[in-house]
Amino acid sequence: MKKLYFIILLTIISASVANAQPATQPDSIVYVCGPCNGDCDKLQFDKPGVCPHCGMTLIKMKLGDFKKQLAAEKPTICFYLQDGVEVLDFAGPMEVFIAAGFNVFTVSKSYKPLRAQTVLFVTPDYTINDAPPADILAVFGGDTGPGVITDSVITWIKTQKFKSYFSVCTGAFILGKAGLLDNLTATTYHLQIDNLAKTFPKTKVLANTRFVDNGNVITTAGISAGIDGALHLVEKLRSRAYAEGVAKTIEYNKWVPENGLVLAK
Repeated sequence: MKKLYFIILLTIISASVANAQPATQPDSIVYVCGPCNGDCDKLQFDKPGVCPHCGMTLIKMKLGDFKKQLAAEKPTICFYLQDGVEVLDFAGPMEVFIAAGFNVFTVSKSYKPLRAQTVLFVTPDYTINDAPPADILAVFGGDTGPGVITDSVITWIKTQKFKSYFSVCTGAFILGKAGLLDNLTATTYHLQIDNLAKTFPKTKVLANTRFVDNGNVITTAGISAGIDGALHLVEKLRSRAYAEGVAKTIEYNKWVPENGLVLAK
């Protein structure tokens, strides 16, 4: 009888040890912390639940995708901000990219605090004369007229070596002025669809589309749509599971990826 008990106990211990072994195959399913920019972002667990360190709900993904996520370099995103910029246009995507662990900095024409939507003052990190290199340029709506988006700003955009571009709302007009929407498909704020198409006849402009991804140029519809476009960019650079984790981190449950149009990867 003692021998039988010993065999049963040994079997239970062996099973427990086996279940405790970390996954090693790329297709193995692991559960990881929703992005919180803490050390626990590097941990993996073998079952669903919450992270014991930060309390975030664990998200399910393949081990291979998780390893790629850890090894990937953090993209650097330059937010160009101008006087009269729409607050949620840039604040929403900024929240997404920071939650995703990306490097974000702001640039404007000068170091003078700019006034966003008449109530919020923002002091930029750099000016167009001393901004460091970045992988992605992000531009936003609000006041995008020639008195604000001057020739010097457009020249600066054209001379930088950005890998890709991202616009929210009427920020699409800034990309258009720089010639970045020629022969592409784009979208913008719903009341400016016709105006964008008239101003840039070489661009196919779509209404009722949350975002349009041309490969290295992403444009989004107005204001809150910038959050959807930013989550799409996170998904593109990381994975769907990671982007879903970011959405959970910022408590945004309105993201429907299929509401956007992806023309090129």
